[in-house]
Amino acid sequence: MTVELVLTIPILILMLWFLVYGGRVSDTRLQIEDAAHQAARAATLDRSTGTAAADARSTAATALSDAGVTCRRLTVSTSGSLQAGSTVTVAVSCTVGLSDLALLQVPGSTTLTAQFASPVDVHRSSTVAGGDTP
Repeated sequence: MTVELVLTIPILILMLWFLVYGGRVSDTRLQIEDAAHQAARAATLDRSTGTAAADARSTAATALSDAGVTCRRLTVSTSGSLQAGSTVTVAVSCTVGLSDLALLQVPGSTTLTAQFASPVDVHRSSTVAGGDTP
């Protein structure tokens, strides 16, 4: 009985670590999807594509930081038009170290991605504060 216990404990511990890793990957993926959602919504509030891209990146970085996700490399890309009624799509890609996810000193990394599309408000004005058009 003791020999069986000694042989099965390492296997049970490995299974537990795998469950923790799987749960943390799933949670991190959800956090990245939430960051993509927030970034897309922030981008639709801007008037120029340059400002929209900068706000999307800033919002995604802040959302991930607030969620405790540390990206080795964060890529945020925006596409679409800012015209009223159109759609802006934001893709977030985050490279995460496996040692952060598995709570072990596991080498390597994985890249998790998410994409979200947000509509631009149909009733939004086509002029900015100074009366200029974008």
